[in-house]
Amino acid sequence: MDRYRTRRLRAALLALTATGGLLLTGCGAGGSGDSSSTDRANGASAFPAPAPEYSPGNGERDDASRDTAPDHLSTFALDVDTASYGYARRTLADGQRPDPSTIRPEEFVNSFRQDYERPDGNGFTVTVDGARTDEKDWSLVRVGLATRNAAGPSGERPPAALTFVIDISGSMSEPGRLDLAQKSLDVMTDRLRDDDSVAIVTFSDKAETVLPMTRIDANRDKIHAAIDSLEPTFSTNLAAGVETGYATAVKGLREGATNRVVLISDALANNGDTDPDAILDRIDGARREHGITLFGVGVGSDYGDALMERLADKGDGHTTYVSDAKDAREVFCEQLPQNIDLTARDAKAQVAFDPETVTDFRLVGYDNRRVADDDFRDDRVDGGEVGPGHTVTALYAVRTRPGADGHLATATVRWQDPETRTPHEESGQLESDSLADSLGSASPRLQVTAVAAYFADALRRGDDRWSPLPGAPRLSELADRADTLADITEDRAVRQLADTIRQARHLE
Repeated sequence: MDRYRTRRLRAALLALTATGGLLLTGCGAGGSGDSSSTDRANGASAFPAPAPEYSPGNGERDDASRDTAPDHLSTFALDVDTASYGYARRTLADGQRPDPSTIRPEEFVNSFRQDYERPDGNGFTVTVDGARTDEKDWSLVRVGLATRNAAGPSGERPPAALTFVIDISGSMSEPGRLDLAQKSLDVMTDRLRDDDSVAIVTFSDKAETVLPMTRIDANRDKIHAAIDSLEPTFSTNLAAGVETGYATAVKGLREGATNRVVLISDALANNGDTDPDAILDRIDGARREHGITLFGVGVGSDYGDALMERLADKGDGHTTYVSDAKDAREVFCEQLPQNIDLTARDAKAQVAFDPETVTDFRLVGYDNRRVADDDFRDDRVDGGEVGPGHTVTALYAVRTRPGADGHLATATVRWQDPETRTPHEESGQLESDSLADSLGSASPRLQVTAVAAYFADALRRGDDRWSPLPGAPRLSELADRADTLADITEDRAVRQLADTIRQARHLE
């Protein structure tokens, strides 16, 4: 489907509507989830998203279903990146408005804690809810996916083999870049387990393996010394760093461990091969052959956001951004050690909107994560990698038919077991009577999601991809809403969101 366009659903599809009621796996109001079996997950000939009224026979679909399905489906690869919000927050704090092209709404939305129920094992729960907006017939619908809780520092998880690829170019000498990374890595080294392993690669005009893959046990002092010896030098040959980093990771590959490259950089490539596609090709082979994932950590007031995101997407990983010691401690000392494991590979979501009740819909963000509808159950098509402790939220602007009542949508998530590659699915349905009458009467976490999305929407004005969300309030009202929600949720991150919105308002 074309990106960013609102899909007009034809009245001729009314006979093909899917019925049900969407609240999955025991989350939210509106019904129980429809847990899919592995057998159904393997049924690629089935309707692209569960449709209770439709019963295919002998693995076949009728022509009408095949022809009309793309008109009411939305399919995307899961993404847990948060770098866009972190970088926007840093830019606004510095008194500048972020470039609209760096604003990715899904990364704003996914930067905040959610209240979704979590599964006991690998896989996902699916939560769907929504609220009507002030604009006639328009609602915001939230599709929430959650993995099991992450293990604590001493909890059960596979050992980790982490290759840190650290930018030591001249631009990293700015306070809050290399120095911040070093302090955080020192603390993280003390928190990793004895059976974990660490390698360190640096790059400036060329790349060097400072420390080969080394077991933490009895080597902490050696690792600390390698971290503390790093000093900024010359230009940024990011391609050399990526290539050497993956070569080091492959050489130190550990069977039964989580093998990951952690790239710490401002992603401002200015030496060597600076073509993004060429750099991405260096990642692809190791990803496919060895299953090595990439975690991108962005730093610096000048930051190559687009390049870092593309690297992480190609490397089956995700990105985040750190602007201060608090961010760095959370990323390196809490998120990375606890979320080393993977619970799902090549995860995709597909939402089927009911043409009897829905006339238009638009996915907010996920612009470069869209997947062709027919590829939802094609497990050769790349999806997103998700670990324990993660939530993924997708927000839709949905226009319903005047007076429409009944089923609105069916949401399905499909993923592969990280070890066996066996496909699984989970799904649920949403009913119109489950929508809150207004955003103000919705659950606090749904309200936070809406505020984050509206804020990203406001910052995105001026981008040729921008299309306004229905019912958008002014920035001053958004900030007041965020303050109220911070009091209700007692969440410091939501208070910070309110402050950031006010900074943007002052710049207007």
